[in-house]
Amino acid sequence: MSSSDSQNALDLVLPGAADTRQEAMQWLASLAKERRLSPKTVEAYARDLRQFLTFLTDHLGEPPGLVAILGLKPLDIRSFLAARRMKAVQSRSLMRQLAALRSFARHLEREGHGTASAFAAIRTPKVDKNLPRPLSATSAVAVTDTELRAGENRKAWVLARDAAVLSLLYGAGLRISEALGLQRRDAPIHGTDSITVTGKGGKMRSVPVIPAIQRAVGEYLSLCPYAVPPEGPLFVGARGGPLSPRIIQLAVEELRGALGLPDSATPHALRHSFATHLLARGGDLRGIQELLGHASLSTTQLYTKVDAARLMDAFDAAHPRARVKGV
Repeated sequence: MSSSDSQNALDLVLPGAADTRQEAMQWLASLAKERRLSPKTVEAYARDLRQFLTFLTDHLGEPPGLVAILGLKPLDIRSFLAARRMKAVQSRSLMRQLAALRSFARHLEREGHGTASAFAAIRTPKVDKNLPRPLSATSAVAVTDTELRAGENRKAWVLARDAAVLSLLYGAGLRISEALGLQRRDAPIHGTDSITVTGKGGKMRSVPVIPAIQRAVGEYLSLCPYAVPPEGPLFVGARGGPLSPRIIQLAVEELRGALGLPDSATPHALRHSFATHLLARGGDLRGIQELLGHASLSTTQLYTKVDAARLMDAFDAAHPRARVKGV
């Protein structure tokens, strides 16, 4: 992809001095050709750089050349990020924008123009982790009940399949990708009380399977019209091929209407509910970490929000000062 092709494809009008515009187009071309980033990512990076160069033109009083960019101070970068914040740009977008600018700075360094150290000196904005809210125990159990969808124009085996998948999400805390990644030979039936799943990063873990899950999977297999081979996917679609996660997401959307649940009730919220309900019943945080397949305990602590009442119960039961009245 040539510089002119990139400019036409992105409909990009870059501000800045001539040398800056030339290096910017070479950088964008390298992102597409050498790093093979998607067109949309290249477009986003181009937009990020354009916004930065527009800011610098006003900030410095003239279109920025390479010398001016290489001479920027951390305060200049912070001023840009602050200006973006004033326009209600969220932390995640600022993270990407800073990553784009750092990539451009590295390009300038590789091309022998010098080191733009100011970009590396800026701390990456923190992103709040928005976790799905857990369902109540009653609602989570109801989601796995095929009776609620009995009136739908769906085949019985499809309803049983969806219920089995959702049972694994809530009853075993699996990610939807982990549940749909199970093979037929992994089916937790005939008294099988545990399964081995492959999680993020290829990490394998053993997960216990309660009788309710065994029954749900067994019901699905007894109704499934397809002969699923041992090495094939356990859960299949309407035509016998691998089941798409989107089908399960749609099933939960329909159940939200039937149960009057909020939009936050998603397949992933069932996994969150699994962890939260275990913790609320006194489950060990380390054990829950292993069940969820989290590499770090801090991830589990964020994922399983401990309610204030349980913390106070633990304080009253264990802290010496809790037993001393009037202290």
